[in-house]
Amino acid sequence: MARINLLPWRQERRAEQQKQLLSITGLSVVLMLLIIVAVHLEISRQVSGQNARNTYISAEIHKVEKQLTEIQDLEKAKAQLLARMKIIQQLQQNRPEIVHLFDEIARQIPEGVYLRSFQQTGKQLKLEGVAQSNARVSAFMRNIATSGWMTDPKLDVIQTDKDKKNAENTRTFVLHAMQASDVKKGGKTKP
Repeated sequence: MARINLLPWRQERRAEQQKQLLSITGLSVVLMLLIIVAVHLEISRQVSGQNARNTYISAEIHKVEKQLTEIQDLEKAKAQLLARMKIIQQLQQNRPEIVHLFDEIARQIPEGVYLRSFQQTGKQLKLEGVAQSNARVSAFMRNIATSGWMTDPKLDVIQTDKDKKNAENTRTFVLHAMQASDVKKGGKTKP
């Protein structure tokens, strides 16, 4: 006997196709959600990793900045110490000069000239004294000009004072000179 299917086969096929479509759509949605979650987790992992690197770099930058400030402080301290050492070295080098200068002044003062004060400012010398005559002041200036430790004598003031006790004329003078800067040991100038 022949079988005839009188059931609505088209409707069953449509229903089956709809089930397949719904199941494929459902699986696609689940798969898309899984992909979105996976991408989101990967991006979150990368962001947290970058944030960790940024935090590490910031900490290292802070350490380096602290080290830089320490280095700058050390550089300042070093500069101060070098300046002090330079001053001390200059003082050590200039220490015997004043002895030689006083010795040279004592040698160059002619008879009849007496110093009342001596002042040194840097290389500038100021000599104040008393002389028995103008010629003795001139001789003192010539001696200074030929001296190895002093140069460039200039007379500022010379006044005649009458000594009431001895009735003799004396001259008070103010003389400026420069300390020679190119001086060797022994009181002679460098060539």
